[in-house]
This record gives sequence, structure tokens and C-alpha cells, in this order.
Amino acid sequence: MKVLMVAKSYVVGAYHGKLREIARLGVNLTIVVPPRWGSQQLEIREAEEYRMRVLPCVLSGWNHFYFYRSRVGPIDADLVYLEEEPWSLVTHQVLRACVKQRKPALFFTWQNIFRGYPPPFQYLERYSHRHAEAAIAGNQEGRDALERRGFAKPVCVIPQCGVDPQFFRKREVSDIRSALGLRGRFAIGYAGRILEAKGIADLIKALVLLPTDCVLVLVGSGEFEVEARRLAEELGVTSRLHWVPFISSLEMPDYMNAFDVLVLPSRTTRTWKEQFGRVLIEAMACEVPVIGSDSGEIPNVIGEAGLVFPEGDAPALAKCLRALSEDRALLGRLAAAGRVRVLERFTNRCIAEQTVEFFREVLEARTSEPVLMLA
Repeated sequence: MKVLMVAKSYVVGAYHGKLREIARLGVNLTIVVPPRWGSQQLEIREAEEYRMRVLPCVLSGWNHFYFYRSRVGPIDADLVYLEEEPWSLVTHQVLRACVKQRKPALFFTWQNIFRGYPPPFQYLERYSHRHAEAAIAGNQEGRDALERRGFAKPVCVIPQCGVDPQFFRKREVSDIRSALGLRGRFAIGYAGRILEAKGIADLIKALVLLPTDCVLVLVGSGEFEVEARRLAEELGVTSRLHWVPFISSLEMPDYMNAFDVLVLPSRTTRTWKEQFGRVLIEAMACEVPVIGSDSGEIPNVIGEAGLVFPEGDAPALAKCLRALSEDRALLGRLAAAGRVRVLERFTNRCIAEQTVEFFREVLEARTSEPVLMLA
């Protein structure tokens, strides 16, 4: 089976584990990816198990607005998988080529809120719904939203976020802890974009309610950073914050292991709620206990392997953090449970097997359709 995948997310090197697993399942795989996404440069440019086509794109870093400067060209594949939302310009660009060349295609969606889109995105979405053979949703709410929008074709729920358990694993990182000034401290970690919707303010407010040996490490950057620094200064906890503005995805396991706990305190907005939370499974694979808010998919990802608090409730978050900082036995139990949960559900191999099986189902359904014979 030959598959062409189109996805901007694979500029991140750590995400290529899923591609390797798909190829190892017997798929002749080609991935189309831009040379950079915003400020993120492509971290892997060549691979042995699959082919990479690096194509310059327009509006790099602009979700749903970007597209490739040149045509994808003749599609030498049995199936095209657009790991992009159905209303994205790049989805429309490639799907039109699939229609002209009579190649079956499917798209992916994370969108777990039922909402309308202004022109031209509503028209792009309709085109995708009309011409795609099937879809993959990253969560159950995404599937429900598709059905509410009238998409009546096959939909499979597969998160598409997996980890390599040999890459994300427990490591000895005393050097990083020393460099960050974390020796003798209880390190609360956050990794991701520094945005208001990610609940950064709640995390800083929770820190105020904890003993002074608890410190917060924020790995990432974003538009809320100025406000976050101002809030930390106003609340008198600036000295207990450690900022790490940027690291490559290949360094993430080391920094994960420097944390005593990882927190994802996302807050639901009118147009967004947490769609998965990849950092949760990365931390769990490293045997780092996790705490998450109840926004979107977070509770389903964590299951019984971590703690969940009501989103926006800083005192409740502080209570969870205090429980882990004071109970090392609980910390150890959650660390072990998180690793087990990842191995059972969220490895690249698990995700790849589900994805390839669905690919085969889509192709089999297409070949089994009756052919109309004209007299």
C-alpha cells in the first residue's frame, strides 16, 4: 500500500516516530512537509524508512491559511492522508489534485467544538466533506462535531499523537536540574505555548499558595509571556519562576525528566478547548506524574494515571500540587501508572497500527463498491 501524507507537524523531529512505525507495518510512505513552520526549522530532512518531500510553503506558521507554492504533482499513491483540518487551504489544494487524479483521500480533525466558519473556510470544509472518502478525528468530541456537521462517511477516532517509549523514558538529568537551580526544590513543570488559554495565570496563582521550596519551570514562549511575568512580579513569586524560552523537540525528554510533576492547566474558551495534550503522554512516558485541568480531552488522556482539577480553579490546582509534593508514595504510584498507560494506549506503534488498519478499511470499501454498468 502506497500512502502520501501531507502534514506540517512533521517539521518536529520527535514526531517522526509514528512515521517510522507506519512504514514498518508495510506501508510505502511519502511525507510532504514544509522546510519550516513559523520559527520552527525542519529537524529531520532525510529518513531511511520513508521518503520526504520538502516543499516551500506560503504563510508558514499560519494554521489553516498556509499552502504549498508548487503543485504536489502526479500522485503516486493508493491513498492520500491529509493530516490537516478539512477547512485548511492546504487540504483544499491537495484534495483538488486528488479529485482530478481520482485518488482517494481522507482528512484529520482535532476540532472538538461545534462551530461555523466564515467564507471561504466554510466552502473549503464543504468541499472536503464532499470529496474525502473518510476522516480521522483526534478525539470523540471531534467525531461528534463532524457528525453534527453532516459528515456521514466513515470516521475513526485515533489521536495521532504517540510517543517513542525508548526516547521518552526516565533519564538521569542532574546536570539540567543543577543548571536550572532545582536541587532541593520541588520542580513544577509546564511545556508548551505561553498563552492565556493554556492556564498559565492559574499556574502562577497556584504557586503562591505552595511552600517556597516549590518552583515553577516554564518551557516555551508566547504572547502571554509579558503578562505572566507581570503577574509573577505582582504576586511576589518572580524568584521562584524559571523560564526556558526554547528547546528543540529532541531535548524535551531531558527537560521532562527535570520536573517532579508536569501540569497542563488549560482553560476552555468560546472557540477552543484542549484537544489532546501531547505533553501529558510525553511526561507520563518519562515517569513524571501529571496534573491537568478538566478542559476538553485532558481527563481522557490522563485517566487514572494522574490528577485532574476544575479548570480555572487555582486553589484546587495548588491542593493537587501540595498532595504530590508531600506524598512521595503517591508521586511514585502515579509515575508508574503513567508509564503503563502510555505503553498500553499512546505509543507510536499503537497509533500507527490503528491508522494503517483504517487506511486498509478505506481502500477495501472503495474497491468493493459496485460498478455501475451502462447498457
